[in-house]
Amino acid sequence: QVQLVESGGGLVQAGDSLRLSCAASGRPLRNYAMGWFRQAPGKEREIVAAMSWSGGSTYYADSVKGRFTISRDNAKNTVSLQMNSLKPEDTAVYYCAVDRIPLRFGVTRREYGYWGQGTQVTVSS
Repeated sequence: QVQLVESGGGLVQAGDSLRLSCAASGRPLRNYAMGWFRQAPGKEREIVAAMSWSGGSTYYADSVKGRFTISRDNAKNTVSLQMNSLKPEDTAVYYCAVDRIPLRFGVTRREYGYWGQGTQVTVSS
């Protein structure tokens, strides 16, 4: 079983930066893609960014390209999301997630089977 704990959310103003972190426990995740998703009130959960198990490939939603950067440290079993130039439309609960299948690079919600509890990010205008 995998446990994921996110941290780093908060209330910021438009244009500010935040760094989200996710610590995983239960099993080494070096063979699994990891990603960040978000869910705003009244909307479906959507992918924000993902990184392949090797770290060699990344995926970003169009809405965050050039502003957000995903990174991972397989030795520490962590994944992070650096968010710059935040906008009010980035307001959501952000979730860390792990792909269900090893050695695959999932970029859709259904491909991810382990989820954290979420951390709230609120961006005021």
